[in-house]
Amino acid sequence: MTALLEIENLRAYYGQVQALHGLQFSLDEGTVTTLLGANGAGKTTTLRAICNMIRSTGAIRFDGKPLAGKSTENIVKLGIAHVPQGRGTFTSMTVEENLQLGAITRGDRKGIAADIERMYGHFPKLKERANQQAGTLSGGEQQMLAVARALMLRPRLMLLDEPSFGLAPLVVRDLFAILGRVNREERVSILVVEQNAQLALEIAKQAYVIETGRIVMAGDAREVADNEDIRRSYLGY
Repeated sequence: MTALLEIENLRAYYGQVQALHGLQFSLDEGTVTTLLGANGAGKTTTLRAICNMIRSTGAIRFDGKPLAGKSTENIVKLGIAHVPQGRGTFTSMTVEENLQLGAITRGDRKGIAADIERMYGHFPKLKERANQQAGTLSGGEQQMLAVARALMLRPRLMLLDEPSFGLAPLVVRDLFAILGRVNREERVSILVVEQNAQLALEIAKQAYVIETGRIVMAGDAREVADNEDIRRSYLGY
């Protein structure tokens, strides 16, 4: 299987503080990969480094081409969508306006309209609230809108940062079921950073465990899920 994203010797910095210490991992095209670890381990920093939102060194390649020197905007145009922690919806805009904004780099009006309807198929609650201000949605609905808006880019790779954060368990289950379906049916590759390790491992093919900016475990998601020592030491269940 072809590696869509390759990361080698990735080091990242906040000012003079080094947050990542030589990360190395890859993500196969068409798969879900999860990056697990405790708060402060470096998971969010890894996603920010991929999008060139922080200072980093090392090699990051997308579809075989280096991302070094590219702006965050140009990285998005390559087909990498980032859904940050905290959702980041435009609260004063309607649900549908948020979805249209997700396709701002596209010029195909018919395709955009069709994709909005496709998003409503994935997330029926959003269709019910199409003309409602995003800021009035529940937390779960805002997270679904953030994911749908990212999918409007028609990305090849979606980066998700703690999509379950602050959501009720049933909402989280629904959201992860939709993510699994999007991956299977639309072949969108997904890199998900998640503290709900058990759920993330259910939809992922590959898993990496990160601790203090270093990869401490890598392998097939099922193997990681079945490893009692890893569960106890790093995953908290």
